[in-house]
Amino acid sequence: MTITATALPKSGEEDGIVKYAGIGPLELEAGGFLPDVVLAYETWGQLNSDASNAVLVQHALTGSTHVARGATDEEGWWEQLVGPGATIDTNKFFVISINIVGGCYGSTGPSSAAPDGKPWGSRFPLVTLRDSTVAESRLADALGIDSWHAVLGGSMGGARALEWAVTFPERVERCAVISVGAYSTAEQIAFAQAQTLAIRQDPNFNHGDYYGGTAPEHGLALARRIAHITYRSALELDFRFGRQAQHQETPLAAAVLGERGRYQVESYLDHQGTKLVRRFDANSYIAITEALMSHDVTRGRGTLEAALSRTKAEFFVAAVDSDRLYFPAQSRELAAALPGDVSVHLIEAPIGHDGFLTEIGQLSAQLREAFFG
Repeated sequence: MTITATALPKSGEEDGIVKYAGIGPLELEAGGFLPDVVLAYETWGQLNSDASNAVLVQHALTGSTHVARGATDEEGWWEQLVGPGATIDTNKFFVISINIVGGCYGSTGPSSAAPDGKPWGSRFPLVTLRDSTVAESRLADALGIDSWHAVLGGSMGGARALEWAVTFPERVERCAVISVGAYSTAEQIAFAQAQTLAIRQDPNFNHGDYYGGTAPEHGLALARRIAHITYRSALELDFRFGRQAQHQETPLAAAVLGERGRYQVESYLDHQGTKLVRRFDANSYIAITEALMSHDVTRGRGTLEAALSRTKAEFFVAAVDSDRLYFPAQSRELAAALPGDVSVHLIEAPIGHDGFLTEIGQLSAQLREAFFG
């Protein structure tokens, strides 16, 4: 098997620029097969001579690999954490972020060309988080990274980090799992199913073979609305929007239902749906959501304690106190089952689940002391 990766930069001139690596064929946990997988990734900083300063930062569900600014001034999604002089100081550490298999930011996914030259579409196989970890390990091999100084992420990124620590315990020295538990619960799977069904029931979905035609934008936008409600807390929505009408619209002054105006919170959800449609592929949304539904570090490994006993990493576990998607109780369950005495750090934010993005700076001092000092 031939693995090819873009040569590592010798300076920061390629920081934050997407690169691509072919990692060969990938046999999948559920029985599927991808014959020629490409992973898109971005890097910051420089890998040292013994490759001991490598840090893997995992993106969340619809996140990209663009964690921080680099050669361009485009803002990244964890600017508070990564960069020169930041908690993960790119003057000291070599940071990499990899687009998950199934994604639409450069890695092989449903919109990629299959061997016949046509998009995979409905033929794209089920990929689990465990599969994505195996794929990423090959990229690490190609880059000469035998072990990670740290692997970390929030939400699905945290689930991916945890899977790395369990699947390849010898390769992860430190692991930060933020705003996610050891497995997807029934409620989380239920929310996810509603989102994927919204896309599949769009008249333009065509079983996933919509490329070259009209994309299922309405279904994808609805999926995002459902998801975004779980990403924000009831308190935040009430505080920001209450029962206010959207500008001059009149929710209670319509002769028929179809002509009524919107409440502000409805307009907000419409906006979130429209934003995602502009940047994301509907099939990738399904593929990655189902990968997150598969999240369960105990699968085939016995009890939670038995599964986690495989790990050798130091752990940092954190939760958002107002999170109503991944409850802090799941983080506490994870911490209690990990070997040793692992505390749960709390991000205090009324915003809800998205606090792992917007308020990650609250953990800077603790993460620096634990992993990056």
